[in-house]
Amino acid sequence: MEDVRHRIEALRAEIEEHNRSYYDLFQPRVSDFEFDRKLKELERLEAEHPQFADPNSPTQRVGSDVSEKFAQVAHQYPMLSLANTYSEGEIAEFYSRTQKALPGEAFEIVAELKYDGTSISLIYENGQLVQAITRGDGTRGDDVTANVRTIRSIPLKLLGSGENGAESGHYPQKFEIRGEILMPWSSFSQLNEERLASDESPFANPRNAAAGTLKTLDPQVVADRKLDSYLYYMLGETLPADTHFANLQAARMWGFKISDATKVCRNLAEVIEFINYWDVERKNLPVATDGIVLKVNSLRQQLNLGMTAKSPRWAIAYKFQAESAETRLLSVEFSVGRTGVITPVANLEPVLLSGTMVKRASLYNEDAIEEFDLHIGDLCAVEKGGEIIPKITRVNTEARLAGSEKVRFVEFCPACGAQVLRPEGEAAHTCPNHAGCAPQIKGSIELFISRKAMNINIGSETITQFYDAGLVKNAADLYDLTADTLLRLERWQKKSVDNFLESLEQSKQVPYERVLYALGIRGVGETGAKKLAKIFHTLDDLMQASLEQLQDVDEVGAVIAKSIVDYFAASENREMLRRLQARGLQMALDESALAQQTNLLEGHTIVISGVFAQHSRDEYKKIIEQNGGKNTGSISKNTTFVLAGENMGPEKLKKAEQLGIKIVNEQEFLMMIEYV
Repeated sequence: MEDVRHRIEALRAEIEEHNRSYYDLFQPRVSDFEFDRKLKELERLEAEHPQFADPNSPTQRVGSDVSEKFAQVAHQYPMLSLANTYSEGEIAEFYSRTQKALPGEAFEIVAELKYDGTSISLIYENGQLVQAITRGDGTRGDDVTANVRTIRSIPLKLLGSGENGAESGHYPQKFEIRGEILMPWSSFSQLNEERLASDESPFANPRNAAAGTLKTLDPQVVADRKLDSYLYYMLGETLPADTHFANLQAARMWGFKISDATKVCRNLAEVIEFINYWDVERKNLPVATDGIVLKVNSLRQQLNLGMTAKSPRWAIAYKFQAESAETRLLSVEFSVGRTGVITPVANLEPVLLSGTMVKRASLYNEDAIEEFDLHIGDLCAVEKGGEIIPKITRVNTEARLAGSEKVRFVEFCPACGAQVLRPEGEAAHTCPNHAGCAPQIKGSIELFISRKAMNINIGSETITQFYDAGLVKNAADLYDLTADTLLRLERWQKKSVDNFLESLEQSKQVPYERVLYALGIRGVGETGAKKLAKIFHTLDDLMQASLEQLQDVDEVGAVIAKSIVDYFAASENREMLRRLQARGLQMALDESALAQQTNLLEGHTIVISGVFAQHSRDEYKKIIEQNGGKNTGSISKNTTFVLAGENMGPEKLKKAEQLGIKIVNEQEFLMMIEYV
């Protein structure tokens, strides 16, 4: 029996090494036949001797069980997005800002390729993969561990040892590494050929294909599509090195796939040189890229530079200039969005652009159509904005066909026939028939059920099914659906019915500010809903608010204030809200949230600068908001005081002194709000 255990362990180690050679080093050492023979031997031995089973065995990369659904997991560290730049001038500004924020300090920039895939967070404990989480909303993501185990370039067990120490061969007991899940061009082309042959819609680009594949419920499908990965950032309490680049090299030794296209730059000229080289050379890569990521190398300096609400100050993404191609305009169709906005879309002769076949492009609004003086049959230049969304950028009027028809904006809604309106001062046309226009009805319900809103367990196809069956006309109708009704519908079984009804019940605990966002009031996003909830603690308070009261709320101007008033003035909306309230949805701010709020800083506008000992900059921003204060990033005559930590920015200090703005240190601030 001991001989069997040793043989199993030897086969596992040998197969993992072959995987690493094939997927990471691109240097296969054995034939596919020989590799498959060893894998089958291991599968046979594990089946015959289940006492030696190991979830991290190479045989487990291809699972056969279909997951019921994905669990949501909170990120230990938020997964923030990066600020984007599109020119060398903006890169120079980032470099200059970094110099000013690190006065007198030398710093290095690590330049990396920006791979165009779907973000993933991998958690390792004691050298083994324990969890894989998608980005989600940045604070919570889906647990896709079963699917990620099928991606052969992601190690299930690490090389080296788990002893803590600074040497690169020693991995921490627990750490997180982030990167990108990708679909190589070859796999993407093969997948789309198979989908077209099966009368399925092809994926738009490799990124969408990778994201869709990762959310597939069957790990076997994920394995068959041959996803790949590149890892690019490590987090944890006991990382092996004090610099980002050294940590990546350590990760490479542990078995992670780290891009060779990574360089430590010591000045701006080296950064620009790297960008210019890869702007050309990237077209020869086997996977999609859409830019360069620049990161300050020192982890200490990263901490000192801190974060904004949306992105780190120590990193930035440079987007490559979009490629352009010429093709002919075949027709223009008009679609209706959730808020009634009519969007014109150009149908084009298919043209290859940035690795994908482009057939459609956005025309934005009537002004764009008039600016181009578009005619059917025109030869148009098409680009991909940010390498993703195609758009028409130029029309070759000299090549215009004789007698071609001029494109004109529609006068009536293409979905319901209502006469469209263009409010004074706005670029968009809208359909005013909010309660009777199918795309608006379905779109508003899609927002209502979305993860950041009510998080109800159905998708857009199901909403269409409900609507077409006459079961739902607004969000409140969802709560009237019964098991008997659902079981009579096509594709519904007891388990799917139970899951949906359970998610409906759970949605009744969604906090008030998310309910406000879920209503889909035009102009009120996630942040706006939170700000409104802090001022108007109940839905009744908000419904009775005047235009003047609404405009007093931070970042709510005249246009948004009017859309709020108009929303609550509509009888159909008031009736829907009455029904939702009767069903038990949260229509008031939670008592515990209210208990944390004070008005100690009401009327104070505060700027935060420097590095702090007791709380992070982000935590201080939340504390200021909880106590009624307002955060701003720059000092002006309206600034009440500056909350200053160590290494306060010299420019901010200079401006504060010039304007006579008070400087408050960390301890003074905490005493001010009775936080000590």
